[in-house]
Amino acid sequence: MSRARLRVYYGPESPPTHHAEAHRENQVTVPLGEILPLLSDAVQSKRTWLRDFANDDVTISTDLYEIILAYQHCRRPTA
Repeated sequence: MSRARLRVYYGPESPPTHHAEAHRENQVTVPLGEILPLLSDAVQSKRTWLRDFANDDVTISTDLYEIILAYQHCRRPTA
């Protein structure tokens, strides 16, 4: 039996194709549409790495926040 070799993943070898804008150290701005499908898949797949970021702050626009609040209100079960 051959042993499986583990490798450390350092990220993509080529630069990302999106127009990421570096703001501060360890921060980047990307379009929501670019990361939303990946986050949705990670949630549905119950990826444990999501817990590592559960308490991280996320900055969104005011209008998106208002839409999310309205959506949350509509999803509540009625008494």
